[in-house]
Amino acid sequence: MFRNIPPITKNLLIINCLAFFAQYVFEQRGIDFSDFAGLHYVLAPDFRPWQLLTYMFLHGNLTHLLFNMFSLWMFGRIIEGVLGSRRFLIYYLVCGIGAGICQELWQTGEYLLSGLADYDFVNTGVSVMTKAAYLNLWTTIGASGACYGILLAYGMAFPNERIMLLIPPIPMKAKYFVAGYAAIELFSAFTSDGNIAHFAHLGGMLFGWLLLLYWRHHGRNGYGGGAWGKPSLWQRCVQKCRDVFGGKPRMKVTIGGRNFKDRGEDYDFNARKAEREQRVDKILEKIKRSGYESLTDEEKRDLFEGSRK
Repeated sequence: MFRNIPPITKNLLIINCLAFFAQYVFEQRGIDFSDFAGLHYVLAPDFRPWQLLTYMFLHGNLTHLLFNMFSLWMFGRIIEGVLGSRRFLIYYLVCGIGAGICQELWQTGEYLLSGLADYDFVNTGVSVMTKAAYLNLWTTIGASGACYGILLAYGMAFPNERIMLLIPPIPMKAKYFVAGYAAIELFSAFTSDGNIAHFAHLGGMLFGWLLLLYWRHHGRNGYGGGAWGKPSLWQRCVQKCRDVFGGKPRMKVTIGGRNFKDRGEDYDFNARKAEREQRVDKILEKIKRSGYESLTDEEKRDLFEGSRK
């Protein structure tokens, strides 16, 4: 099973697990990774810009890690097959960084509305500390924002694919599952007093949605066709040439009165590329109808190999 996980998803799983193990080892020696790698509030003394990247590889406890890694394994391997490895990594990082930005904005609203700007000391109910020390406690860690972005991508790519809920154990279409999760997070953000960064989760979905819309608008391969919509400009041109000439397009190049041979071999390559993309599109349609587990080993291999092209 682990062999069939595409490379970026596999490496992200490994990196997150290794980071959690490092957290545990260093905590035994009195060193807390979140002090310098967790995302601090932007006005806190310990805030550093690179924490927007590092925070998403840390987790608060084993349950936090397992939940996020299960989500990454379940949906990430499929979305990587759709987007391709390079764009999937970009998508994951954009969702994670976007989640951190949204969490910072939410904390800024809390800071302004609470009136903290007018005080130098804060009474927490347990002790009195300086405002700087108190703001350093506003730390966010976890890959949840990036994983929520992946969940959104799955719901957009396969809206009618059924997901089996754990509690209660009933099937639900992916589009309703994603919409329900977003609604719960939005409601919890305004009603919960816990330590869960609900706006980070929503931020991951928001930035993921914006990036997918950008790719759709620009018709990028891996997003412009198949599960999400219109074919790329090159695919449309190739198809137009086929419609006009009844076969592969050929051309003669004349430079300075000298004729060069037909460049049919170039179009042979492009025709094979278009055929490979059509095969991937058919596999994605099969996932829509019957789910990822219905694919044969050969189809899974074609999907992952196509995602790396």
